[in-house]
Amino acid sequence: MIVRSQTQQDDRAVFEVVACAFGRRAEAQLVDALRQAGDLVVSLVAEEEGRVIGHVGLSRMEAPFPALALAPLSVSPPRQRKGVGSSLVREAIRRAGGESWSAIFVLGNPDYYRRFGFDVDAAAGFSSPYAGRHFMMLSLSPKVYPMAGDLDYPPAFAALG
Repeated sequence: MIVRSQTQQDDRAVFEVVACAFGRRAEAQLVDALRQAGDLVVSLVAEEEGRVIGHVGLSRMEAPFPALALAPLSVSPPRQRKGVGSSLVREAIRRAGGESWSAIFVLGNPDYYRRFGFDVDAAAGFSSPYAGRHFMMLSLSPKVYPMAGDLDYPPAFAALG
C-alpha cells in the first residue's frame, strides 16, 4: 500500500470509496465540493495494486490561528481495520506539520483519534457547530495561541446538515 496525493485521475475512485465507506453519497459530495472550491489543502489516497482503497482530506478553516479540519476519513469497507486509515491520518498530519498550520480539528471517535494526539479537552474552548464530546484538536505548533475562539468550516460542510 502507498499513500500519495490525490490526482484528478483519482476523483471518481475517491468518490466511490467515500460513498461506500459511509454508506451514502453525502460525504463523497462533500469531498468533491471541497476540492472544487479549492478548500482542500491536503487530499491523500491510499492505493493498493493500482486501486484507491482510502482517502483523507484536510481543509482550511477560519480560526484564531492557521487551522485545518480533518474530514472525511474513508476506507473501502473490505480494507477497514487493517491500518489504512491510520496510515492516511499519519501522513496527513505529517504534511500539515511541515507547513505553517498550527492545529487540526476533527469530529470523530476519541478512542480512535487519541492515538494520533487529538484531544477533546484541547478543543473545549472553541465554538463550532461540531463542538461536543467527539470534537478534538491536535496542536501542530509549540507556539502559544488562543485556546478558545470561533471556528468556521468551509461552506461545503453546511450541505451535510
